[in-house]
Amino acid sequence: MLKRLKREHEVTYLSFVSPDDPVEATDLADEYSDRLVRVPREEPQRFSARFYRDLAFNLGSPLPYALQKYRSAAMRRAIEREIAEGGHAVVVCDFLVPSVNLPSCRPAVSLLFQHNVESMIWRRHYETETNMVKRAYFFDQWRKMYWYERAACRRFDAVITVSRADRDQISAEFRANEVYDVPTGVDTDYFKPADCPQSPTELVFTGSMDWMPNEDAVVYFAESILPSIARVVPDVSLTVVGRNPTKRLLALAEQNRRIRVTGRVDDIRPYVARAAAFVVPIRVGGGTRLKIFEAMAMAKPVVSTTVGAEGLPVRDGRELLIADDPEDFARAVVRVLADAQLAKRIGEQAHAYVNEQYGWGRAASAFAKICERAVRRKSPARATERVAAH
Repeated sequence: MLKRLKREHEVTYLSFVSPDDPVEATDLADEYSDRLVRVPREEPQRFSARFYRDLAFNLGSPLPYALQKYRSAAMRRAIEREIAEGGHAVVVCDFLVPSVNLPSCRPAVSLLFQHNVESMIWRRHYETETNMVKRAYFFDQWRKMYWYERAACRRFDAVITVSRADRDQISAEFRANEVYDVPTGVDTDYFKPADCPQSPTELVFTGSMDWMPNEDAVVYFAESILPSIARVVPDVSLTVVGRNPTKRLLALAEQNRRIRVTGRVDDIRPYVARAAAFVVPIRVGGGTRLKIFEAMAMAKPVVSTTVGAEGLPVRDGRELLIADDPEDFARAVVRVLADAQLAKRIGEQAHAYVNEQYGWGRAASAFAKICERAVRRKSPARATERVAAH
């Protein structure tokens, strides 16, 4: 979307960088921004002594850990410098996280781009957790996130969401001033059907594997769904594609010969193209799942939970199959693997639907109009200036 916005607006992009970031990430910034401002940051490794120390200190903080760990005096100073120099018509916080570093005094129009309702994710972690210690921790994080998110949404001149469901929830629960939604988009020139051999019993799941809802989805699928599929399709396997797989997932792959964890890959398309079906067994999450539209654009049959497809205007039995109970999910996967005509029909209908309705151009245009509307309302004379994205 930033690539599209850059065609008509000047974009300054502020971002944390860490020693583990791929070198080419900086080079690619030219594609979506006119200027990149980098702020160094190192995050403690998960399950290290420093990680547990920070979790312990967070118990006394009003901020949830997922936000507190990103507080940065260096980032705040970088944002303040950009604002002080002037010329930016809009300051956009991309996700809720950057808002912890946004100065309270900001003359530019400020927008919060909410890819999820973050507090809802933590509430679902709490609701699905069975370990009582973890359940208590998730409850604490949920309540902290709820109150912070509620206050943050009210501080901004406008909030932009990625689905009508999120828009309605933020309006109802947080009473934000102005809340809009933009359509989810997908690069249909990049994600398209591939003419390559397909493995008839291989499933695929993609996503950042250090994000807890994705980790939970894979573990849930492996423990509660995959065994039922294997009783009918003995050669079934799952390939998990995404960066930073946790130790739990790596151990799961070692213990279960049906599961392969790739880690970071340069291009997910060959893995999606080779699979017979794309699974989204997500139980915890918010916003919309771009991975579903990417798979649909490649004409892959998708099997998802209701939460996994939440916020997407898709229909069960037409663009994908939806199932929530583990046995129902397993039966839906078996149907797709066993019935080539069904898989082809769903994949083709999904591909046509995404191509016709959800290219990135529509999303970028809608986003730009919301920005311009907010600028005109607050400062009519500055409606066509620069955009600063963080």
